[in-house]
Amino acid sequence: MSNSIAKEVLTVGLEKSGKTVFPILILISFSHLLNDTIQSVIPSIYPIVKKSFQLNFEQIGYITLTFQLAASIFQPLVGLYTDRRPQPYSLAAGMFFSGIGLIVLAFAGNFAMLLFAVGLIGTGSSVFHPEASKVANLAAGERRGLAQSIFQVGGNAGSSIGPLLAALIIVQRDQSVILWFALIPLLAITVLINVGNWYKQQPGLRKDKKELFKKIPERPALSREKIIVTVMILLVLIFSKYFYLASMTSYYTFYLIDKFHLSVKDAQLHLFIFLFSVAAGTIAGGPLGDRFGRKYVIWFSILGVAPFTLLLPHMNLLWTSVLTVFIGLILASAFSAILVYAQELLPGNLGLVSGLFFGFAFGMGGLGSALLGILADKTSIQYVYQVCAFLPLIGILTVFLPNLNPKKINPLQRK
Repeated sequence: MSNSIAKEVLTVGLEKSGKTVFPILILISFSHLLNDTIQSVIPSIYPIVKKSFQLNFEQIGYITLTFQLAASIFQPLVGLYTDRRPQPYSLAAGMFFSGIGLIVLAFAGNFAMLLFAVGLIGTGSSVFHPEASKVANLAAGERRGLAQSIFQVGGNAGSSIGPLLAALIIVQRDQSVILWFALIPLLAITVLINVGNWYKQQPGLRKDKKELFKKIPERPALSREKIIVTVMILLVLIFSKYFYLASMTSYYTFYLIDKFHLSVKDAQLHLFIFLFSVAAGTIAGGPLGDRFGRKYVIWFSILGVAPFTLLLPHMNLLWTSVLTVFIGLILASAFSAILVYAQELLPGNLGLVSGLFFGFAFGMGGLGSALLGILADKTSIQYVYQVCAFLPLIGILTVFLPNLNPKKINPLQRK
């Protein structure tokens, strides 16, 4: 990005403090796309490394678990630290770790090196997400749901691009071609340095805190115990969503190959269709939450997908693809609504909340992948989908979430 464009973006942000800063939202969404494209390379190469390293499903699950643990454990800590000491350029630093991880992954010669490589990529992700989500909130103005959806749709688009690139590039060659993907973090670092320049100039970092966000929600009038219970319910809903997503991102290609005898390339293309549907559905969750309330979006997104997941294991290839489109579209809207709901529940702790929920989501995805891999080895890959079909029924817990009607005050007033 040229210096003139960067200056224009920075000026837009400063002049429209308190309003939605779309140039920054677009940049942070694009960087999220690049970050999650890197991440999606990992499950996309599973059929290759499973064959070349003679891995079983349990070991495939451990690769995902290593990545997700690295991406999850540090996120709340990063968020807590940056709430107190904002780090505008930590976003670019996170991408540097991811780039090194890709290079190691391209030349990994054994299972241990695979684990080390994905751990580096996970560490980069853990640094990126809390501050990136905070930047999205900072640029949101009054439209926090829309801002988080724009941010999230970039990530989900990146997740869908990875399998497509793998089908077109990696599957046709070998593991070493991953080295070319290291160009992605270089581009992301360039973008994020400019985002960091804008972030650094915001009033809160210039100690003029009264100017930062004219109006955002005050903490709702709920008891401490009620807030804790509500956060726990939200985390259980995250568990339901990301355990099911783990079955799709890690094992859907194997499911298609086993049940319908597809080639690896064709299976990757079907995975792309599902992940593209997730990306398309993400943009709806935030704006609908702004308009109708987060609770109703969460309810529809988690519980509403259950009929489709219950039917999936019993369908032919055509209807399997059709159902995964609906599953992706509906399930995708949940996270933005859950995240903004949690931020409104605990204002003044944006980094901590973002880190906690992103971290828990990654952790559940990793744990789900490991446990489902063990289950697949002991039973069958098709049995995994029969079990996972019931996970969205956990969405019934949404009935216990309170309706939040927060007042509008200065965000720096804490209780």
